[in-house]
Amino acid sequence: MPSRSVADRRRLKLMGGAGLGLAALVVALGVYARQHQAAAVQAWTESRAEPAVVTFTPSMNAAGETLSLPAHLQAWNMARVNARVSGYLKNWQVDIGTVVKTGQPLAEIDSPELDQQLAQAKAQLAQHQASASLAQSTAERWQHLFASHSVSRQEVDEKVAAAAVANADAQAAQAEYARLKDLAAYKVIRAPFNGTITARHAQIGQLIKADSDNATSLFDIADTRRLRLYVPVPQNYASQILPGMQVQLSVPEHPGRTYTAALLGTSTSVDQSSGTLQAQYAVENASGALLPGDYASAQITLRSDAQAVSIPASALIFRAQGPQVAVLDDQSRAHLRSIHIAQDLGSKLIVDRGLSLKDEVVDNPPDALRDNDAVHSVTPGGSHEPSV
Repeated sequence: MPSRSVADRRRLKLMGGAGLGLAALVVALGVYARQHQAAAVQAWTESRAEPAVVTFTPSMNAAGETLSLPAHLQAWNMARVNARVSGYLKNWQVDIGTVVKTGQPLAEIDSPELDQQLAQAKAQLAQHQASASLAQSTAERWQHLFASHSVSRQEVDEKVAAAAVANADAQAAQAEYARLKDLAAYKVIRAPFNGTITARHAQIGQLIKADSDNATSLFDIADTRRLRLYVPVPQNYASQILPGMQVQLSVPEHPGRTYTAALLGTSTSVDQSSGTLQAQYAVENASGALLPGDYASAQITLRSDAQAVSIPASALIFRAQGPQVAVLDDQSRAHLRSIHIAQDLGSKLIVDRGLSLKDEVVDNPPDALRDNDAVHSVTPGGSHEPSV
């Protein structure tokens, strides 16, 4: 009996030791699991403390980028046709939309007063010519008489001077008659150049007053076979406007169609009120598809810069230091770097100083991002949750 009791006690001791070992193992496993979970939570928390950013590398500034600018069209030649003679509008031969040639009659003015002035000037011219002829004959006769010592030198000089005065009066009358005759020709209003009548402002029987501040123009005429395109170019792109360049333009009434315009010249100065350089282009318009006064969109092809790179505008940071971007180093720390924007193309920026093709740039940087902040780069649209 005593030996059996000792064996039982030994068995109980072994079972107790095994139980204690098992309990210790369970406790150790629980501690390890908690430590692992705590480490995962800490790592998740630290990852959340560091901003998750999406990065990209700048691309080479390729040629062929286009800049779209507002523009407007004007007729190659345009003028308001005014009356040179006062009177009443007798008739008009053309109306809006009529294509006319240089010198073609447009309207006629009835001017009785001018007709009477012309008749009077003609009569006065005849009178002065007759007087001059008589004075010249008289002077010649007195010179013959002086040769025979029949009259004095004083009398001869008087007759010669009278003839000279009469001849001058005749010349003045001739000039006045020619002036009124030329003025009378303006009773017929004629087209100053080839073009199209774009407006008519007078009616038959209307009183026309010439050479007056309140004078009303009779017609508007425009030469639309060729048009001028005016493009206000922002100062940043003024260096892109070079002799011989061409642009493509489009107008709202012809969607999908483009027209070519060739550079004529620029204003060679920047308008201080708008900060733009005025560029003038010529557009051939033989078909008449384009209309003077049209608003247009001009597409200017920009030259490439071998030293410049292209980045999306979403990477830009605007602060007191000027335009900047955030660039990552090898330790995933962000550094704010100042850049120079050579061209702003809206959604894309051309940067000629401050970036290279090897830089890793942060897209849409957080507002709170500061220089030397630690960040971690993620894939756009990927899951950033830690596994626990």
